[in-house]
Amino acid sequence: MAKAKIKPLLPSLREKKRYLVYEVISKSRFNDAIHVNKAVLDASKEFLGNLGMAKAGIIPMSDQWNADTQRGIIRVNNKHVDDLKASLVFAGSIDGKEAVVRSVGASGILKKAKQKYLYTAK
Repeated sequence: MAKAKIKPLLPSLREKKRYLVYEVISKSRFNDAIHVNKAVLDASKEFLGNLGMAKAGIIPMSDQWNADTQRGIIRVNNKHVDDLKASLVFAGSIDGKEAVVRSVGASGILKKAKQKYLYTAK
């Protein structure tokens, strides 16, 4: 019996995503995104809850962390960008150290988010 090939989703039915660039402001420096991403996810879960997190489709991109500018990228559904920005306020400490996480900008294309926000510090 031949297996039926699964058709891919039409572009109009796919989940649309945005890439939110965030910045960590702290006296301590973080060399990897593991602890930062955990703090952001915990804050998002506290603010949005499990259902809200599932709807928002929040995916921290650990490979997109810039240790020099202390910036990283999170992928999120386009309808929940504001929810994610609001939840960043609740990430008060990272790995036991006081920190503030703020959003820098959002883009629909990963390459543009990296070019425009990730490597340029003001």
